[in-house]
Amino acid sequence: MPSRNPTSADSNPHSDLDPQDFNFNFDHDLINDDYFNDHSPQPEGHSNQHQSQYIPHPHLRGDPCDLEGNPLPPNAPKPARYVDFLFQKEEMSAPNIDFLMELWAFKAAKYEEDSPFKSHRDVYATIDAIHAGDVPWECFSVTPQHDLDESDMPRWQQTEYQVWYRDPDAVIQAMLANPDFAGQFDYAPYVHYDQSGKRHWKDFMSGNYAWSKSDTIYENDPSTDGSMYIGVILGSDKTTVSIATGHVEYHLLYLSIGNPHNCIRQAHCNAVTSIGFLAIPKAFIADYPEQVMLAGIVQNWCVKCTALPEDLDGSTAERRSQEYTDVLVETFNSDVLWDQYGIDDDIVPFTNDFPCADIHEMLSPDLLHQVIKGCFKDHLVTWTGKYLKEVHGEACANEIIDDIDHRIAATPAFPGLQRFPEGRRFKQWTGDDLKALMKVYIPAIVEYVPPQLVECLSAFLNFCYLVRRSELGEDSLAEIKQALHNFHEAHEIFRDSGVRPKGFALPRQHSMVHYIRLIQEFGAPNGLCSSITESRHITAVKKPWRRSNRYDALGQMLLTNQRLDKLAAAHVDFVARGLLPASHGPPPRRGLDFVDEGIDNDAPDIERVQGSVVLARTPQRGYPRTLETLAVHLQQPNLPLLACKFLYSQLNPGTAQIDWNHLPQIDT
Repeated sequence: MPSRNPTSADSNPHSDLDPQDFNFNFDHDLINDDYFNDHSPQPEGHSNQHQSQYIPHPHLRGDPCDLEGNPLPPNAPKPARYVDFLFQKEEMSAPNIDFLMELWAFKAAKYEEDSPFKSHRDVYATIDAIHAGDVPWECFSVTPQHDLDESDMPRWQQTEYQVWYRDPDAVIQAMLANPDFAGQFDYAPYVHYDQSGKRHWKDFMSGNYAWSKSDTIYENDPSTDGSMYIGVILGSDKTTVSIATGHVEYHLLYLSIGNPHNCIRQAHCNAVTSIGFLAIPKAFIADYPEQVMLAGIVQNWCVKCTALPEDLDGSTAERRSQEYTDVLVETFNSDVLWDQYGIDDDIVPFTNDFPCADIHEMLSPDLLHQVIKGCFKDHLVTWTGKYLKEVHGEACANEIIDDIDHRIAATPAFPGLQRFPEGRRFKQWTGDDLKALMKVYIPAIVEYVPPQLVECLSAFLNFCYLVRRSELGEDSLAEIKQALHNFHEAHEIFRDSGVRPKGFALPRQHSMVHYIRLIQEFGAPNGLCSSITESRHITAVKKPWRRSNRYDALGQMLLTNQRLDKLAAAHVDFVARGLLPASHGPPPRRGLDFVDEGIDNDAPDIERVQGSVVLARTPQRGYPRTLETLAVHLQQPNLPLLACKFLYSQLNPGTAQIDWNHLPQIDT
């Protein structure tokens, strides 16, 4: 198997630490990044005979060192991790814990023993004493700036807001010390070429962004040779639980780092952690998507390029940069900036004073809101309904839409398909619902719409499934480009039919033209999708909310989050040191293993779907009652043997070969 680490095990400074071995202007005729082609190592030739190569960054390669940055000698032991106490996670309310401890103590008194804890206070004190994962929450208060008299100000501008946060440096240190990431962690940016010499993009460190930033860091300070590049990934999202907490909404701020593989981030494993609860007045956030706010860009303008709002239909312009924005702000007044350049100079990006950061360069693609929810549900599904009304009239169109819903509801139970008993008329859609609807929507409408509309949806779904892959190569990028071209040609049916007479100058559809470059910059988009932070709401907000007393709940929720983090960190630490059995194995390893096993790296992930199996209340009459007769009925003569082999594998886990003389017998 080709090694991800170019050095041998004897010379590899990481060998005993068990690591994972180690912009462009969009053009319809160009896929590769000119900068990267000029500055990155290239494979020796492009024949079909050289092996798959992983080339790590030559300088920021993550050499092992101590806490002071001094290089560690070969075969240095891993630093010890300490924890004071461990307690199994318990979601009982405080009164129920007290009641349980009383019952336990009453039972144990017979043997002159006591319950393990006196009360819920003792339980919480034990958890609070854990040092592992201990990153406390802090708070500061802010009041919106204003130049108006108090009588003219809305109430939200007169209110003082609390912002709760955790030290990002401490959170990152905890992530770097997490043994759960072993074997799924990149110490250096790298370039991956497959056996045909074509480049692949997968995890964050495989992208051009990590490599180019490492180049910049080393060029500015050569003493960083051997250091490890850590890309900080931030995401924010609104919590819906805040509706019951008063007149403010809390936007959660999440942090991750770019070194763990995407599968780790998708599985959480403490690779995505909440570091902030931002108190936001409701009126402040309503009209602006998060990326537009962060970049200080006017709504309906692109945050990545300078294309005009009326010219977003499949086109790109020059890339935006912080330097470009600074020059414009110094040159023009606010009205000109707003109207002609789409810049809101009242907003200063939080990265403005960072030495190596550019907010326009850092914004990544978002599959959930840009592609799945935005382009598919809000645009194409809605436009299809409007098309039916334009062609058939409202009364007839409503009957057709009802029949489409009936077809969707009649989708048979099948692995990989989600059923919609009520059709598509949901009040609230989840990302999983939308992905499931994509699979059945075209068959449901195909007889009611012309071929060009079906081609439009097919091209879009092709684009969507391609960009959602866990690993993408140069061939994949070519397919994405072709699918996008086909989509732009076919969606003209909506303009011609009068559904979109003004065209398709829509920021979310426009974002699709940037995806090829963004894949090259940051790797596979599914590792940076907001669906990851959306799902984190369950553990960060919804469950802690349910465990609170609903009165002044934020402090209770934060404390619950802190305790859960401590328990998780302590559990991981004890498992790593062999003091506890692992409750589950690590996420499945992906990458080189798939190359040697002949599995297509560009194959889409198989999604986990919810299904239900309803057993018959009474056995079917006349159905075979023995394994042999069932095999004849199903025309599967090997069924008895297969059943015996299955039972043998279950009774003898881990056995490499089957002992044919000791197969279990099935008596029926």
